[in-house]
Amino acid sequence: MGGPEGRFHFAIDRGGTFTDVFAQCPGGHVRVLKLLSEDPANYVDAPTEGIRRILEQEGGVLLPRDRPLDTSRIASIRMGTTVATNALLERQGERVALLVTRGFRDLLHVGTQARADLFDLAVPMPETLYEEVLEVDERVVLYRGEPGAGTPVKGCTGDLLEVQQPVDLGGLRGKLEGLLSRGIRSLAVVLMHSYTWAQHEQQVGALARELGFTHVSLSSEAMPMVRIVPRGHTACADAYLTPTIQRYVQGFRRGFQGQLKDVQVLFMRSDGGLAPMDSFSGSRAVLSGPAGGVVGYSATTYRVEGGQPVIGFDMGGTSTDVSRYAGEFEHVFEASTAGVTLQAPQLDINTVAAGGGSRLFFRSGLFVVGPESAGAHPGPACYRKGGPVTVTDANLVLGRLLPASFPCIFGPGEDQPLSPEASRKALEAVATEVNSFLTNGPCPASPLSLEEVAMGFVRVANEAMCRPIRALTQARGHDPSAHVLACFGGAGGQHACAIARALGMDTVHIHRHSGLLSALGLALADVVHEAQEPCSLPYAPETFAQLDQRLGRLEEQCVEALRAQGFPRSQISTESFLHLRYQGTDCALMVSAHQHPASARSPRAGDFGAAFVERYMREFGFIIPERPVVVDDVRVRGTGSSSLRLEDVPKAHSGPPRVDKMTQCYFEGGYQETPVYLLGELGCGHKLQGPCLIIDSNSTILVEPGCQAEVTETGDIRISVGAETASVVGTQLDPIHLSIFSHRFMSIAEQMGRILQRTAISTNIKERLDFSCALFGPDGGLVSNAPHIPVHLGAMQETVQFQIQQLGADLHPGDVLLSNHPSAGGSHLPDLTVITPVFWPGQTRPVFYVASRGHHADIGGITPGSMPPHSTSLQQEGAVFLSFKLVHGGVFQEEAVTEALRAPGKIPGCSGTRNLHDNLSDLRAQVAANQKGIQLVGELIGQYGLDVVQAYMGHIQANAELAVRDMLRAFGTARQARGLPLEVSAEDHMDDGSPIRLRVQINMSQGCLAPVRVVIPKGSILDPSPDAAVVGGNVLTSQRVVDVILGAFGACAASQGCMNNVTLGNAHMGYYETVAGGAGAGPGWHGRSGVHSHMTNTRITDPEILESRYPVILRRFELRLGSGGRGRFRGGDGIIRELLFREEALLSVLTERRAFQPYGLMGGEPGARGLNLLIRKDGRTVNLGGKTSVPVYPGDVFCLHTPGGGGYGDPEDPAPLPGSPLQPLAFPERGSVYEYRRAQEAV
Repeated sequence: MGGPEGRFHFAIDRGGTFTDVFAQCPGGHVRVLKLLSEDPANYVDAPTEGIRRILEQEGGVLLPRDRPLDTSRIASIRMGTTVATNALLERQGERVALLVTRGFRDLLHVGTQARADLFDLAVPMPETLYEEVLEVDERVVLYRGEPGAGTPVKGCTGDLLEVQQPVDLGGLRGKLEGLLSRGIRSLAVVLMHSYTWAQHEQQVGALARELGFTHVSLSSEAMPMVRIVPRGHTACADAYLTPTIQRYVQGFRRGFQGQLKDVQVLFMRSDGGLAPMDSFSGSRAVLSGPAGGVVGYSATTYRVEGGQPVIGFDMGGTSTDVSRYAGEFEHVFEASTAGVTLQAPQLDINTVAAGGGSRLFFRSGLFVVGPESAGAHPGPACYRKGGPVTVTDANLVLGRLLPASFPCIFGPGEDQPLSPEASRKALEAVATEVNSFLTNGPCPASPLSLEEVAMGFVRVANEAMCRPIRALTQARGHDPSAHVLACFGGAGGQHACAIARALGMDTVHIHRHSGLLSALGLALADVVHEAQEPCSLPYAPETFAQLDQRLGRLEEQCVEALRAQGFPRSQISTESFLHLRYQGTDCALMVSAHQHPASARSPRAGDFGAAFVERYMREFGFIIPERPVVVDDVRVRGTGSSSLRLEDVPKAHSGPPRVDKMTQCYFEGGYQETPVYLLGELGCGHKLQGPCLIIDSNSTILVEPGCQAEVTETGDIRISVGAETASVVGTQLDPIHLSIFSHRFMSIAEQMGRILQRTAISTNIKERLDFSCALFGPDGGLVSNAPHIPVHLGAMQETVQFQIQQLGADLHPGDVLLSNHPSAGGSHLPDLTVITPVFWPGQTRPVFYVASRGHHADIGGITPGSMPPHSTSLQQEGAVFLSFKLVHGGVFQEEAVTEALRAPGKIPGCSGTRNLHDNLSDLRAQVAANQKGIQLVGELIGQYGLDVVQAYMGHIQANAELAVRDMLRAFGTARQARGLPLEVSAEDHMDDGSPIRLRVQINMSQGCLAPVRVVIPKGSILDPSPDAAVVGGNVLTSQRVVDVILGAFGACAASQGCMNNVTLGNAHMGYYETVAGGAGAGPGWHGRSGVHSHMTNTRITDPEILESRYPVILRRFELRLGSGGRGRFRGGDGIIRELLFREEALLSVLTERRAFQPYGLMGGEPGARGLNLLIRKDGRTVNLGGKTSVPVYPGDVFCLHTPGGGGYGDPEDPAPLPGSPLQPLAFPERGSVYEYRRAQEAV
């Protein structure tokens, strides 16, 4: 941000609430300014107003607001803005129509078919960005040389394609004119396989522009990467947001003379680079605001701290952003913002719903922080607008915020100070709930003071924010304690010491402009131009010349684009990347070779293979040397370097720091005298012992007892974090520690899952994330589990308790058990559970257990995949383990487990495991994941003692019972109030007529007994004989059980009640998918269409990946309109999915709800049954029924119609039924940690 002397350089971060202005003035000195982003009574545009004020102050000349500003003294303006993010969150973008290949009209509605929240029956999902859909008559498929195929064309990846149907532009013209007549001017064009062959999209785009559409986003230009769903979302976001951004930019220009013609204006993109104003597009803008903060600490803290890795911690009002920098930006290339998945380079900024405005609750014995937020209006209780109690209120009650340091902008008239009294009053209401529970609950205890309650909420909030930091670092093999915590944002300074201490970090770095660090980052950022194109080449010596040629061409594009912006070649650098993966896997890594120079066995651009192997080993713990490596994309990032120098070095201190005032702050143990210092008065070398407060106009920094703050040479605050004073925690229930232990136990299960994913080798576990990890108490009772697979978690406790009963005293240190038998708590045989009992010195029996359950792709049996639809006995479904010692005396029993996995081959018509190598590798990974859990619980025991950890394992279990008891009591009370009996029942049937009946008797005076006792008759479908075939129970019966339970409680109508299992295979390939359907409606919501429900949440393979890897063409994938049951609230629609086969194969279907319809409730009508049809090449149509295996041949078509959901309420009743209408949804979370959890829950 250097340039001509005597001119101003502005860097402006326009946030949702405040706009921060950082200006380098003539002569080099710096001015900073903060103002409201929206203040229509005083100015039209906040960035323009900020520039006006600084020019006025520096020039001493009044500049009227109603006149365009003179730009002769402005050299450059750099801006980051939340305009795109806010338009996405609030759905306030342009009116858009989607043009998509015929047969895929609902593709972006269905998306991956997974729901965002596993347990929310209403299935809230973000609405699509487009208003209308036009299906385009065209089709391109990958060329396979079948008889009668046309002449192939070559795509830009090198793949051959066949144009089965050219674009019907004549038929499209009239439809596009209809869109224009309805006022739609922006289009997103998304056609199958356009990432490699874009001609059809280009023809459609040319026609649309000719007709007068003002914005046309082609998916092949927005992001030319394989996978039509995220590419389609990206094109839609671009069409939805870019016109909004362009309008904002045009409005901004009008505030200046000459519309900024001679001023360099750059906008921050999501990838941390700056782009010219005219090429700033919607899909690259959604992280424009937060990206500046990452650039800011990377350019300051990382350098000052000598290259030590840095965790960025940006805590705001509603959310907290967490990121990492260790010498290079960490990018993700697909991530979700506001519920929209975008394919574009983005900094890996992880946003969690925890901030100063996060609300505080006491629920069923637990302190709960967020995710609900008070927002800016009404804001926390202390804002004097009747808002709820929040983290900010807790800090105010503890004395950690001083009202006098805030401007008087609160209250209805926005002219009053913060109100500690309002905070205390709001928190007292919660404290009353806490103390009522403590004195009248299951374990009576002394009441807590108001300050102890506030302190408890702050500690729970801190633990909630530590979890994503642990996940972000440990997921990639990094130790969080080896990092510096870079704290910025308005609220972070009050929590930084506690969070660093909890993570084992010894340094917190707070920049002197921490309240404006995003604006500073814009000033320090580089200008970036990227070029990327898809590729389908193997990474091998015979392709290195082609790769160098393609990288060289993209490098030329980047250099020319940056030269056009005025950068000399000496200030331009480029970095080349290849997007690499092992063949047959989906786990691609974007790798740079900048630390791996070229060798004789690599491209001239660098040794990308060595870089890939090194990173794969670091992130996943192994490599697959025998597997070829494939290049998915080639990418070059060109950088024009910024030359800003900050010359306002602070003064050296003269004498001791001046104490502005003394105050009382509450810490563990009580109030302490706490000096308050003003940051502006501190000089280089000043050292401040904790506790103390450091205050400036934008933030308050709390230096906790045992910590020391020092002012550095650059005027920043570096805090040395001391060890926490050990506090004595007893075994008696304390709700604060219960909440903290709950987070710690959950974090242990999450980290076990990360280790399992990193070290597993199979696609099922590594990429589909079909596994679960959990921690169990000494009685085998579940203590905590990460939010993994519902159908796993319900049964794992039974598995552990079976082993305790079965083996008893025959459990020894060094033993690890393997089990999958249904009578031992197993689900179906491919789900292998590995259990490790944990011993402790001085204890004869295990003190706790850890377990991991993973779905193995094959364990033998009569069909590949071990999911036979027609098995008649358990042995036909694969290898069986009841109580098998996988590790004995510390030795992995490879020979014995190999023999057991091959044993099914001895049964006529069956095979042993078809993938022994993956089985053994994944079993070792499960053992390693358990070992990680043992290590982490061991650290917890080392900190608190075995008796305390075991006591809190018991308290957690009891608390889960309390939550269930509260639910049952509320349900029973409501029925009594309406004069209804305390017994409810429901019945439904499997398609073969087998009944599933449920009767629930609620005892309102059951005291402290466990709230639920389950009685299942022997020999019923839910308690089969030991040898019965059970594979469908996991994927079909479980769905019906949930429908029956929800029906008994009247919670909602039936969902599709099926997972629609489809398996396809022959001698050289195998494919398995489950397909979504309609969700049931409920009191206050319509059922979601085209989504998985209840016991599954599996993502479906992207259509382009499906067609590129398997011999099929996906002809249709759309909603089955009208299949949802009618009602006051209608059931969700099912799906129609048509597969055309290109090779001979065996098709197996395992489905339900083909005979019995999904029921409606309260007068709602049932959803439509499902239907499985096979249309032979000769035109014959065969109804396959619900469960079968059948050979298919080239030209045959499988047509799957999935069931709809039931309706709720009388369809003729116009009156709303009781229930909570859905609130507008915000989706604040994002980043790789969130994406991992979404993927984990989507199995």
